[in-house]
Formats: sequence, structure tokens, C-alpha cells
Amino acid sequence: MDSGKYNVIRAGTGFIAALDQSGGSTPKALKLYGINEDAYSSEEEMFELVHKMRRRIITSPSFDCDEILGVIMFEDTMDRDIGGIPTGEYLWNVKGMVPFLKIDKGLAEETDGAQVMKPLPDLDDLLARAVSKKMFGTKMRSFIKLPGQGVDAVVAQQFAIAQQILGFGLVPIVEPEVDIHSPRKTEVEDQLRGGLRTELDQLKEDQLVILKLTLPDTDDFYREFVEHPRVIRVLALSGGYSRAEANARLARNRGMIASFSRALTEGLTVTQNDVEFDAVLAETIGTIAEASRT
Repeated sequence: MDSGKYNVIRAGTGFIAALDQSGGSTPKALKLYGINEDAYSSEEEMFELVHKMRRRIITSPSFDCDEILGVIMFEDTMDRDIGGIPTGEYLWNVKGMVPFLKIDKGLAEETDGAQVMKPLPDLDDLLARAVSKKMFGTKMRSFIKLPGQGVDAVVAQQFAIAQQILGFGLVPIVEPEVDIHSPRKTEVEDQLRGGLRTELDQLKEDQLVILKLTLPDTDDFYREFVEHPRVIRVLALSGGYSRAEANARLARNRGMIASFSRALTEGLTVTQNDVEFDAVLAETIGTIAEASRT
């Protein structure tokens, strides 16, 4: 584990930017940015357009390490350059931000009120590449709608894969997202907290993880994980809340910091000139960073 990057994530004041839209979510991200699907005719063109959007964000003056601690990226972004420098190296060496890689390949069909991740048969190869590309850690997302056996399945899979990731010297971001529209959200959160506690308590002393969790209905509900010796940091995902609502909820959860995706890019469009673009981004980053300081 890189001690410099660890210290930034562990003790830094700010938040982690999630710029990791993958194949399934990229069209929606581009549309919100003002680029409709008729603007590209292949997946290659689509990824080139979204990389331009991400590059514009990352190279913006307001995208600064005083408020951005790290960036989660998609595999395609990891394999591309910014200014002739591999993205991961650019983030750390030029911007002072810690790079993470999204490793999941999407969600399986819903079973027992939850969606585990699709199989990851080539994960060892991807993790080896992540190490060579100077990634500090990884991120993987599951999705939970209802309490029950599905919650247990999500937690078990997340930590089984986390063990694999830890074996490569990388830090896993464990992300069992809870549906903000679930009619039994508080029950899910209660069961999830218990499952996470059990798994964390079984980790060895040198096995450290990051948690990325849906903003809970009960303030400070995950406070025990902020203080857990096996947890480097607890991140909050916006999960479909507006940026204003996500920030308000985040500010009430002490010790959690943001790792927003859609809420981070809200209001950015391809038609803005650089001054307009940077002004919107600066305001957004400022509000998210402020909410992350509680």
C-alpha cells in the first residue's frame, strides 16, 4: 500500500469524485451533459466523448486536491491518457489525487430483493493491470431493495471479492448501495449494518477497506464504521438524491465524506465555455466539500 496515497485518503479534508460511468450508464451521463445518442454511432465513439467530458472535469482549475482527495474511474479511463500521461499517474503526480478503478461488470438479475454483481472471471488480470497503472484501490457496486437473504448475499460477495483485491495490495471500496426508494429502507440499513460489522470484525489487522454507503435515514447510523480500525474511510453515495438533498443528508452524518457521481456533474453541459463550466464545477465542488467536513 502506498503510504502517501493512504494518508491522503485517511486524513484528507475533501471528498472522492466518482467519474466511473461504464457502458450501461454512459449514455445517460452524456445526455445530461448535452450529448444525445445520435451524436455517436459506436461504443468506441461514445467512450471517446465521455473521456473528453472527464478530461475536461479533471483538468479544470476548480478540480483541485484541496477539495478532491481521489477519483474513481472506469477501466476505459484508466487505459487512456490526459496530456500524454496515463490517467492514474496524471491524477496523482499532476493533481495530487488518489486514483481508484471501478472493477464490477454490472449487476446480476434481482434475487431476494437484491442484485449481486455479475461474475468477474478475469478479475485477477484486471487487478494486475490496476497495479501496473498505479491504482490505489478499486470500487465495486451491488444494489439492495429489500431486507432478507439478498442483503446477506450482497455482503458475502462484496467481502469475498474484497479478499481477492487485498491480495494484490489494493484497497477495495465496498459499495452495497441501498435503493433510496425502497419501502423498507430502514430495515435494509439495519440488516446491512449488522452484516458489515460481522465482516469487518473478521478482517486481519493489515486488511483495510473503504465503505461506500447510501446516505441513511437515521443520522450517524454508520458512525461505528467511521471509527472502525479496519475502515480507512466511509464514503457516501448520492444514490439519486438531488445534490442539495444529498449534501444536507451528508452534513448530518459526521465523519462520512462524499463520493458523488451524478450529483457532482449536475449542471455541467458541453455547450458551456470554459469559464462557465469551471464556475459551475467550482460551486458544486465547494458545496460537496463543505458537506463532507462535518
